[in-house]
Amino acid sequence: MKYCSNCRAEVTFDIPDGDNRHRHICHSCDTIFYENPRIVAGTLPVFDGRILLCKRAISPRKGFWTLPAGFMENGESTEQAALRETWEEAAARPALGSLYSMITVPHINQVHIFFLADMPAPEFAAGPESLEVALFTPAKIPWEEIAFPTVSETLRRFIAGASGPHVFDIRPDQALHAGSD
Repeated sequence: MKYCSNCRAEVTFDIPDGDNRHRHICHSCDTIFYENPRIVAGTLPVFDGRILLCKRAISPRKGFWTLPAGFMENGESTEQAALRETWEEAAARPALGSLYSMITVPHINQVHIFFLADMPAPEFAAGPESLEVALFTPAKIPWEEIAFPTVSETLRRFIAGASGPHVFDIRPDQALHAGSD
């Protein structure tokens, strides 16, 4: 950030009085710009023991499989965001269950939240952000083609029968990646 979005003056990157972190500060209008993590909300939709996955039609990780999820919008709850993203990416309307995993990804300033979701029928279709949508038995999940470590870890814990909620973080120095144990 170079200029203040309020008054257009140049901003500095300093530690404000009484704070302990560097922030963008406009000394002209005394505005401090706080940057906070973004929330990704989604579902782990299940029908008859099979898990619904979406093949991404967008970057990052275009062509890789993921759970239906995306960035939460202002004015919605995490539950609303998870259901909206499931509809947008998979044209599915599952019944939302309990929180299953909440994963902090500090190196990219995100928190990923996945809710269990029961699909009453195998009704789904690819939305504009998906190339393909399919139900997978646990044995047929394309592990080497899973888009994100948060999805991989959520799926592994679910398949292992671990009850949630699971709260953990993933850092770049850890050996967690799609297809790992």
